Amino acid sequence: MMGDLVPDSLWERVEPLLPPRPPRRHQHPGRRPADDRAALTGIVFVLKTGLGWNQLPRELLGVSGVTCWRRMRDWTEAGVWPAVHEMLLAELRAAGALDLDRCAVDGSHVRALKRGDHVGPSPVDRGRPGSKHHLIVEANGIPLQVSLTGGNSNDVTQLLSLVDSIPPIRGLRGRPPHLPRELFADRGYDHDKYRRMLRARGITPRIARRGVVHGSGLGRHRWVVERGFAWLHCYKRLRTRWERRADLHLGLLQLACALICHRRLTAL
Repeated sequence: MMGDLVPDSLWERVEPLLPPRPPRRHQHPGRRPADDRAALTGIVFVLKTGLGWNQLPRELLGVSGVTCWRRMRDWTEAGVWPAVHEMLLAELRAAGALDLDRCAVDGSHVRALKRGDHVGPSPVDRGRPGSKHHLIVEANGIPLQVSLTGGNSNDVTQLLSLVDSIPPIRGLRGRPPHLPRELFADRGYDHDKYRRMLRARGITPRIARRGVVHGSGLGRHRWVVERGFAWLHCYKRLRTRWERRADLHLGLLQLACALICHRRLTAL
């Protein structure tokens, strides 16, 4: 189980980024803490299967769901998942598996059953409480950055923050790029104000216009973001938002992005 969900190649990258544990007391040290790799296995198990934290099979993983949730909380607050994601992106670029000249962006609604931060009435789900995943991918569909907002937020309002938050991707000599040359998006991003802001950043916007018949040809390049969402939502915990805390749901999104990058890297 541990080797399947957290293979050695993934654990070797994650372990150095984990925050150090507080030193144990000499007197009355208490119970020995659970193994970090077992806790990460439990987190990935929840992410893939969609089970609740209290439903984790302790006899199979050797660690309780409460412990996995606490490690998830601590590692999310320590910024472990974006660091792992950035490291794997650099390795993919070094392997020539990233095309950063052309990117695509989109948003996807999910229902939020426990409410919490970044939750709003979803216009595509009869006003039920929901959240929205915002994703930007490179030309092959590999996720570069992801964010979380309320279900009633407009896609275009998150465009610039999503683009600006793409990390500088190392892996090759020279200044690491973090902005694409072209950005593809659907009609939900059709605002001339944001086109001007993208051009000011040196990005050529390829955004479909409202009221224009279909057949612009942009779909030949934009479809990869839909595949990126399909890869993300293969992790069942992301199809519905169960976490009240927005940072924990965003942490699961970032972990899923890192797992997608690791899967692509091992397939090379």
